[in-house]
Amino acid sequence: MVVLDCIEVFIKCISLLYLPLIFLIDIDYKIKHMRYLSIITSFFILASACKNPVKKEQLDSPSEGHIQISVEESFKPFIEQELKVFALSFPNTTIQVAYKSEIECFKDLASDSTRMIIVTRGLDKKEQANYKDQLSYAPTFGILAYNAIAVVVNKKSKDSVFTMAELNAALSGKNNKQVVMDGSHLTGVVRFLKDSLLHETQFGKNVVSASGSEEVISFIKNNPNAIGFVGMNWVGDNYDPKQIEDRKTIKMALVECTLCIEKGYYSQPSQSNISQGHYSLSLPIYYILKENAPGLGTGLLNFMSLERGQLIFQRAFLVPAKMGFKKRKGLLN
Repeated sequence: MVVLDCIEVFIKCISLLYLPLIFLIDIDYKIKHMRYLSIITSFFILASACKNPVKKEQLDSPSEGHIQISVEESFKPFIEQELKVFALSFPNTTIQVAYKSEIECFKDLASDSTRMIIVTRGLDKKEQANYKDQLSYAPTFGILAYNAIAVVVNKKSKDSVFTMAELNAALSGKNNKQVVMDGSHLTGVVRFLKDSLLHETQFGKNVVSASGSEEVISFIKNNPNAIGFVGMNWVGDNYDPKQIEDRKTIKMALVECTLCIEKGYYSQPSQSNISQGHYSLSLPIYYILKENAPGLGTGLLNFMSLERGQLIFQRAFLVPAKMGFKKRKGLLN
Protein backbone atom coordinates (compact mmCIF):
# COMPACT_ATOMS: atom_id res chain seq x y z
CA MET A 1 0.00 0.00 0.00
CA VAL A 2 2.83 2.41 0.83
CA VAL A 3 4.56 1.76 -2.53
CA LEU A 4 1.32 2.36 -4.47
CA ASP A 5 0.68 5.60 -2.58
CA CYS A 6 4.20 6.81 -3.38
CA ILE A 7 3.79 6.03 -7.10
CA GLU A 8 0.47 7.88 -7.16
CA VAL A 9 2.00 10.95 -5.53
CA PHE A 10 5.01 10.81 -7.94
CA ILE A 11 2.73 10.73 -10.99
CA LYS A 12 0.79 13.72 -9.71
CA CYS A 13 4.02 15.66 -9.19
CA ILE A 14 5.24 14.84 -12.72
CA SER A 15 1.89 15.89 -14.21
CA LEU A 16 2.04 19.21 -12.39
CA LEU A 17 5.60 19.80 -13.51
CA TYR A 18 5.03 18.71 -17.13
CA LEU A 19 3.29 21.92 -18.23
CA PRO A 20 6.15 24.26 -17.22
CA LEU A 21 8.61 22.00 -19.10
CA ILE A 22 6.89 22.90 -22.39
CA PHE A 23 8.00 26.50 -22.01
CA LEU A 24 11.60 25.65 -21.20
CA ILE A 25 12.62 25.54 -24.87
CA ASP A 26 12.65 29.30 -25.61
CA ILE A 27 13.51 30.85 -22.27
CA ASP A 28 16.68 32.03 -20.74
CA TYR A 29 19.34 29.39 -19.94
CA LYS A 30 19.47 30.40 -16.28
CA ILE A 31 15.72 30.03 -15.90
CA LYS A 32 16.01 26.61 -17.50
CA HIS A 33 18.51 25.49 -14.93
CA MET A 34 16.43 26.92 -12.10
CA ARG A 35 13.41 24.93 -13.19
CA TYR A 36 15.44 21.76 -13.68
CA LEU A 37 16.73 22.28 -10.17
CA SER A 38 13.12 22.61 -8.95
CA ILE A 39 12.22 19.28 -10.58
CA ILE A 40 15.19 17.50 -9.02
CA THR A 41 14.40 18.99 -5.60
CA SER A 42 10.77 17.86 -5.87
CA PHE A 43 11.92 14.35 -6.74
CA PHE A 44 14.18 14.09 -3.69
CA ILE A 45 11.43 15.42 -1.38
CA LEU A 46 9.05 12.82 -2.80
CA ALA A 47 11.61 10.04 -2.34
CA SER A 48 12.16 11.07 1.26
CA ALA A 49 8.42 11.02 1.94
CA CYS A 50 8.12 7.54 0.45
CA LYS A 51 11.01 6.27 2.53
CA ASN A 52 9.50 7.49 5.81
CA PRO A 53 5.70 7.15 5.55
CA VAL A 54 3.55 8.42 8.43
CA LYS A 55 2.34 5.49 10.50
CA LYS A 56 -1.32 5.44 11.41
CA GLU A 57 -2.33 4.45 14.95
CA GLN A 58 -3.81 0.96 15.03
CA LEU A 59 -7.06 0.94 17.03
CA ASP A 60 -8.65 -2.28 18.26
CA SER A 61 -12.27 -3.25 17.72
CA PRO A 62 -14.52 -5.93 19.31
CA SER A 63 -13.23 -8.46 16.78
CA GLU A 64 -9.69 -7.30 16.01
CA GLY A 65 -6.61 -5.98 17.78
CA HIS A 66 -4.36 -6.59 20.78
CA ILE A 67 -5.00 -5.95 24.50
CA GLN A 68 -3.67 -7.01 27.90
CA ILE A 69 -5.80 -8.40 30.72
CA SER A 70 -5.06 -9.61 34.27
CA VAL A 71 -6.86 -12.53 35.92
CA GLU A 72 -7.07 -13.86 39.47
CA GLU A 73 -4.66 -16.81 39.35
CA SER A 74 -7.11 -19.40 40.73
CA PHE A 75 -9.36 -18.81 37.67
CA LYS A 76 -6.74 -20.01 35.21
CA PRO A 77 -8.31 -23.38 34.17
CA PHE A 78 -11.61 -21.99 32.85
CA ILE A 79 -10.30 -18.62 31.63
CA GLU A 80 -7.77 -20.49 29.47
CA GLN A 81 -10.69 -22.27 27.81
CA GLU A 82 -12.58 -19.01 27.30
CA LEU A 83 -9.57 -17.38 25.63
CA LYS A 84 -8.83 -20.43 23.49
CA VAL A 85 -12.33 -20.55 21.97
CA PHE A 86 -12.42 -16.74 21.58
CA ALA A 87 -9.11 -16.79 19.66
CA LEU A 88 -10.40 -19.51 17.33
CA SER A 89 -13.56 -17.49 16.69
CA PHE A 90 -11.69 -14.20 16.13
CA PRO A 91 -8.26 -15.03 14.64
CA ASN A 92 -7.30 -11.36 14.21
CA THR A 93 -7.21 -10.82 17.97
CA THR A 94 -4.40 -11.23 20.48
CA ILE A 95 -5.17 -11.17 24.19
CA GLN A 96 -2.13 -11.18 26.44
CA VAL A 97 -3.16 -12.54 29.85
CA ALA A 98 -1.31 -12.38 33.19
CA TYR A 99 -2.44 -14.60 36.09
CA LYS A 100 -1.82 -12.85 39.40
CA SER A 101 -3.15 -12.37 42.91
CA GLU A 102 -6.29 -10.28 43.10
CA ILE A 103 -4.54 -7.29 44.64
CA GLU A 104 -1.98 -7.29 41.79
CA CYS A 105 -4.84 -7.39 39.26
CA PHE A 106 -6.28 -4.21 40.76
CA LYS A 107 -2.85 -2.59 40.56
CA ASP A 108 -2.71 -3.51 36.88
CA LEU A 109 -6.15 -1.98 36.30
CA ALA A 110 -4.77 1.34 37.53
CA SER A 111 -2.08 1.25 34.82
CA ASP A 112 -2.71 2.35 31.23
CA SER A 113 -1.77 -0.97 29.66
CA THR A 114 -4.31 -3.34 31.27
CA ARG A 115 -7.79 -3.15 29.76
CA MET A 116 -9.69 -5.72 31.82
CA ILE A 117 -9.33 -7.71 35.04
CA ILE A 118 -11.26 -10.80 36.20
CA VAL A 119 -11.49 -11.03 40.00
CA THR A 120 -13.86 -11.92 42.86
CA ARG A 121 -15.30 -8.46 43.56
CA GLY A 122 -16.42 -5.32 41.79
CA LEU A 123 -15.53 -1.69 42.43
CA ASP A 124 -16.80 0.13 45.52
CA LYS A 125 -18.17 3.68 45.29
CA LYS A 126 -14.87 5.27 46.27
CA GLU A 127 -12.96 3.34 43.59
CA GLN A 128 -15.57 4.26 40.96
CA ALA A 129 -15.25 7.94 41.86
CA ASN A 130 -11.45 7.80 41.72
CA TYR A 131 -11.46 6.21 38.27
CA LYS A 132 -14.01 8.72 37.02
CA ASP A 133 -11.74 11.57 38.17
CA GLN A 134 -8.69 10.00 36.49
CA LEU A 135 -10.26 8.76 33.26
CA SER A 136 -13.35 11.00 32.98
CA TYR A 137 -15.42 7.79 33.00
CA ALA A 138 -15.91 4.89 35.42
CA PRO A 139 -15.04 1.31 34.36
CA THR A 140 -17.96 -1.08 33.96
CA PHE A 141 -18.17 -4.25 36.03
CA GLY A 142 -20.50 -7.17 36.65
CA ILE A 143 -20.76 -10.87 37.47
CA LEU A 144 -19.96 -13.47 34.80
CA ALA A 145 -20.41 -16.66 36.83
CA TYR A 146 -20.33 -18.10 40.34
CA ASN A 147 -17.53 -20.21 41.77
CA ALA A 148 -16.99 -21.58 45.28
CA ILE A 149 -14.17 -22.24 47.72
CA ALA A 150 -13.84 -25.95 48.36
CA VAL A 151 -12.64 -27.20 51.74
CA VAL A 152 -10.39 -30.15 50.88
CA VAL A 153 -9.01 -32.83 53.20
CA ASN A 154 -7.00 -35.99 52.82
CA LYS A 155 -8.96 -39.19 52.14
CA LYS A 156 -7.60 -40.57 55.45
CA SER A 157 -8.74 -37.56 57.46
CA LYS A 158 -11.20 -38.25 60.26
CA ASP A 159 -12.72 -34.77 59.94
CA SER A 160 -14.67 -34.14 56.75
CA VAL A 161 -17.72 -32.25 58.08
CA PHE A 162 -17.32 -28.65 59.31
CA THR A 163 -19.52 -26.00 60.84
CA MET A 164 -18.74 -22.38 60.06
CA ALA A 165 -17.61 -21.94 63.67
CA GLU A 166 -15.11 -24.80 63.26
CA LEU A 167 -13.71 -23.29 60.08
CA ASN A 168 -13.39 -19.94 61.84
CA ALA A 169 -11.51 -21.62 64.71
CA ALA A 170 -9.15 -23.34 62.25
CA LEU A 171 -8.38 -20.14 60.32
CA SER A 172 -7.88 -18.01 63.44
CA GLY A 173 -5.59 -20.57 65.10
CA LYS A 174 -7.94 -21.49 67.96
CA ASN A 175 -7.32 -25.17 67.30
CA ASN A 176 -4.27 -27.14 66.22
CA LYS A 177 -5.45 -27.90 62.70
CA GLN A 178 -2.90 -27.07 60.03
CA VAL A 179 -4.48 -24.91 57.32
CA VAL A 180 -3.19 -24.19 53.82
CA MET A 181 -4.56 -21.88 51.12
CA ASP A 182 -3.36 -20.63 47.77
CA GLY A 183 -1.47 -17.39 47.58
CA SER A 184 0.99 -15.69 49.88
CA HIS A 185 -0.52 -12.36 48.80
CA LEU A 186 -4.11 -11.15 48.89
CA THR A 187 -5.72 -13.56 46.42
CA GLY A 188 -9.47 -13.74 45.94
CA VAL A 189 -9.65 -16.85 48.16
CA VAL A 190 -7.69 -15.18 50.98
CA ARG A 191 -9.75 -11.98 50.81
CA PHE A 192 -13.06 -13.85 50.76
CA LEU A 193 -12.17 -16.04 53.75
CA LYS A 194 -10.98 -13.02 55.69
CA ASP A 195 -14.16 -11.05 54.96
CA SER A 196 -16.67 -13.90 55.29
CA LEU A 197 -15.27 -16.10 58.05
CA LEU A 198 -12.78 -14.10 60.09
CA HIS A 199 -14.46 -10.67 59.93
CA GLU A 200 -11.22 -8.68 60.26
CA THR A 201 -9.62 -11.19 62.65
CA GLN A 202 -6.05 -12.13 61.71
CA PHE A 203 -5.10 -15.57 60.40
CA GLY A 204 -3.55 -17.86 62.98
CA LYS A 205 0.08 -19.02 62.96
CA ASN A 206 -1.15 -22.46 61.92
CA VAL A 207 -2.20 -21.06 58.51
CA VAL A 208 0.39 -21.52 55.78
CA SER A 209 0.33 -20.22 52.22
CA ALA A 210 1.09 -22.15 49.05
CA SER A 211 2.37 -20.70 45.79
CA GLY A 212 -0.76 -21.78 43.94
CA SER A 213 -3.78 -24.05 43.87
CA GLU A 214 -1.81 -27.09 42.70
CA GLU A 215 0.53 -26.75 45.66
CA VAL A 216 -2.45 -26.67 48.04
CA ILE A 217 -3.66 -29.98 46.63
CA SER A 218 -0.16 -31.49 46.88
CA PHE A 219 0.08 -30.36 50.52
CA ILE A 220 -3.23 -32.04 51.42
CA LYS A 221 -2.13 -35.26 49.72
CA ASN A 222 0.93 -35.43 51.99
CA ASN A 223 -0.66 -34.18 55.23
CA PRO A 224 -3.64 -36.29 56.41
CA ASN A 225 -4.60 -33.91 59.23
CA ALA A 226 -4.50 -30.64 57.26
CA ILE A 227 -7.36 -28.57 55.84
CA GLY A 228 -7.03 -26.84 52.48
CA PHE A 229 -8.99 -24.03 50.83
CA VAL A 230 -8.99 -23.94 47.04
CA GLY A 231 -11.24 -22.84 44.17
CA MET A 232 -13.85 -25.46 43.32
CA ASN A 233 -12.75 -25.38 39.69
CA TRP A 234 -9.47 -27.08 40.74
CA VAL A 235 -11.15 -30.14 42.28
CA GLY A 236 -14.75 -30.29 41.03
CA ASP A 237 -14.33 -31.07 37.31
CA ASN A 238 -15.63 -34.59 36.71
CA TYR A 239 -14.07 -34.73 33.23
CA ASP A 240 -10.54 -33.53 33.99
CA PRO A 241 -8.21 -36.58 34.19
CA LYS A 242 -5.87 -34.85 36.65
CA GLN A 243 -8.67 -33.87 39.00
CA ILE A 244 -10.13 -37.37 38.84
CA GLU A 245 -6.69 -38.70 39.80
CA ASP A 246 -6.36 -36.13 42.62
CA ARG A 247 -9.66 -37.24 44.14
CA LYS A 248 -8.19 -40.67 44.77
CA THR A 249 -6.18 -39.14 47.64
CA ILE A 250 -8.20 -36.02 48.58
CA LYS A 251 -11.88 -35.21 48.98
CA MET A 252 -14.13 -32.18 49.36
CA ALA A 253 -15.47 -31.75 52.87
CA LEU A 254 -19.09 -31.02 53.79
CA VAL A 255 -19.73 -27.46 55.01
CA GLU A 256 -22.62 -26.18 57.10
CA CYS A 257 -25.35 -24.39 55.14
CA THR A 258 -26.13 -21.10 56.86
CA LEU A 259 -28.97 -20.08 54.53
CA CYS A 260 -30.91 -23.34 54.62
CA ILE A 261 -34.24 -23.41 56.47
CA GLU A 262 -33.45 -26.91 57.68
CA LYS A 263 -30.89 -26.74 60.47
CA GLY A 264 -27.96 -29.13 60.46
CA TYR A 265 -27.79 -29.30 56.65
CA TYR A 266 -24.28 -29.76 55.18
CA SER A 267 -23.22 -29.70 51.55
CA GLN A 268 -20.29 -29.89 49.15
CA PRO A 269 -19.67 -27.28 46.44
CA SER A 270 -21.55 -28.13 43.25
CA GLN A 271 -23.50 -26.30 40.56
CA SER A 272 -26.86 -27.17 42.09
CA ASN A 273 -25.83 -26.28 45.66
CA ILE A 274 -24.34 -22.96 44.54
CA SER A 275 -27.35 -21.97 42.41
CA GLN A 276 -29.79 -22.86 45.21
CA GLY A 277 -27.78 -21.09 47.91
CA HIS A 278 -27.02 -24.31 49.78
CA TYR A 279 -23.25 -23.83 49.88
CA SER A 280 -21.99 -21.11 52.22
CA LEU A 281 -18.58 -20.48 50.61
CA SER A 282 -19.81 -19.43 47.16
CA LEU A 283 -18.24 -16.40 45.52
CA PRO A 284 -18.80 -14.45 42.28
CA ILE A 285 -16.50 -14.05 39.30
CA TYR A 286 -16.42 -10.38 38.30
CA TYR A 287 -15.15 -8.64 35.19
CA ILE A 288 -14.00 -5.02 35.41
CA LEU A 289 -13.61 -3.40 31.99
CA LYS A 290 -11.80 -0.12 31.35
CA GLU A 291 -13.17 1.00 27.98
CA ASN A 292 -15.20 4.08 27.09
CA ALA A 293 -15.75 2.92 23.50
CA PRO A 294 -16.37 -0.55 22.03
CA GLY A 295 -12.96 -2.24 21.73
CA LEU A 296 -11.50 -5.71 22.02
CA GLY A 297 -12.26 -5.77 25.74
CA THR A 298 -15.93 -5.29 24.90
CA GLY A 299 -15.70 -8.09 22.35
CA LEU A 300 -14.26 -10.49 24.94
CA LEU A 301 -16.89 -9.46 27.48
CA ASN A 302 -19.69 -10.05 24.97
CA PHE A 303 -18.28 -13.48 24.17
CA MET A 304 -18.09 -14.53 27.85
CA SER A 305 -21.57 -13.15 28.52
CA LEU A 306 -23.35 -14.88 25.64
CA GLU A 307 -24.16 -18.52 24.98
CA ARG A 308 -20.78 -20.00 24.06
CA GLY A 309 -18.88 -18.22 26.81
CA GLN A 310 -21.49 -19.06 29.41
CA LEU A 311 -21.48 -22.71 28.32
CA ILE A 312 -17.73 -22.82 28.95
CA PHE A 313 -18.35 -21.68 32.54
CA GLN A 314 -21.03 -24.34 32.88
CA ARG A 315 -18.71 -26.97 31.41
CA ALA A 316 -16.14 -26.02 34.09
CA PHE A 317 -18.83 -26.90 36.71
CA LEU A 318 -19.39 -23.25 37.62
CA VAL A 319 -22.77 -21.50 37.64
CA PRO A 320 -23.27 -19.09 34.68
CA ALA A 321 -24.60 -15.71 35.81
CA LYS A 322 -25.72 -14.29 32.46
CA MET A 323 -27.71 -17.24 31.13
CA GLY A 324 -29.65 -20.02 32.80
CA PHE A 325 -29.26 -23.43 31.19
CA LYS A 326 -31.82 -26.07 32.12
CA LYS A 327 -32.29 -29.63 30.96
CA ARG A 328 -35.43 -29.96 28.88
CA LYS A 329 -37.42 -33.12 28.35
CA GLY A 330 -37.48 -34.44 24.82
CA LEU A 331 -40.71 -34.95 22.88
CA LEU A 332 -40.36 -38.73 23.16
CA ASN A 333 -39.92 -38.74 26.95
